[in-house]
Amino acid sequence: MTTSSDLIAQLERLGGQFAAAIAPLVDEQSIRAAQAQFLGKKGQVSEVMKELGRLPPAERPLVGQAANKVKDTIAQAVEERLQALITAKRQADLARTLDVTLPARPVGGGHLHLLTQVRLELVEIFAELGFSVAEGPQVETDWHTFEALAIPKDHPARDMQDTFYIADEIVLRTHTSPVQIRTMQAHPPPIRIVAPGVVYRRDDDATHSPMFTQIEGLVVDEGVRVSDLKGVLLHFVNRFYARLGGGLDVRLRPSYFPFVEPGVEIDMSCGFCRGSGCRLCKGTGWIEIGGAGMVDPDVFAHVGIDSERYTGFAFGMGIERMAMLRHGVNDIKFYYEGDLRFLDQF
Repeated sequence: MTTSSDLIAQLERLGGQFAAAIAPLVDEQSIRAAQAQFLGKKGQVSEVMKELGRLPPAERPLVGQAANKVKDTIAQAVEERLQALITAKRQADLARTLDVTLPARPVGGGHLHLLTQVRLELVEIFAELGFSVAEGPQVETDWHTFEALAIPKDHPARDMQDTFYIADEIVLRTHTSPVQIRTMQAHPPPIRIVAPGVVYRRDDDATHSPMFTQIEGLVVDEGVRVSDLKGVLLHFVNRFYARLGGGLDVRLRPSYFPFVEPGVEIDMSCGFCRGSGCRLCKGTGWIEIGGAGMVDPDVFAHVGIDSERYTGFAFGMGIERMAMLRHGVNDIKFYYEGDLRFLDQF
């Protein structure tokens, strides 16, 4: 029959066993694990204490006192061992020598973001045709963003813009077309510019983002024709998508934009299937890449250009979409998440 003396002796042995068990341990995690083996709900001390109910009531306090003493001994041993590890680590740090003359570890060089690469390439392509770069503010007036482009406040096209308003007459530009307006106000024809930059619309899905980048082009001169527009677009398509093999064609489909007349949607022949039809072109053999058209005389009237003497064309494309088509990116958000696994591919 188990006596109180037996249980007290077992508890005292456990205290000694614990001290021996943690002596070789060199990290806090393993020391805490050993502590749990002795003091946990299913630990060795708890197993001994299960025998307490078999003792006479008068002997139980003696065993309880012995158990508390063992628990205190184990807790103190844990604290001392952890403190010894901390002291040893500090001493090792102090004993360590550091050669400050050694060269620093090399840091890998960065590279331009994919959208920046594409923007610079687009600018270079249009520069080959004599286009210069024009810039303007991202926080714009309603007049420059809409009114001057023949889009009054009650115009249905306003609904398609999903505009962020800063104040009643101040907006985050929804396109870079205000740069065209400011350029025509400041410089008489001939004008030949591209306007790359950030724009804002309340769109958010796999192919749209509230913030994205566009590049727009404007040519104003005497005798400018739709055929000139198509020639510029042909040059762009075959230069930018040269890796698809060249020989791509451009199709202009009639469409409506308030600031051009006539207006067209720009399609390029699908360089991935060469017109036979694929998933990317949805079986049509053509891929839409932007919008364009001849500048509306009402726009010229707003900026003081004689529409009887001068004609012009304008076009616009999303830089993200151009990169998505060429590099096979299937979600616009990849550009903005800062994930190096994506960015390092380009």
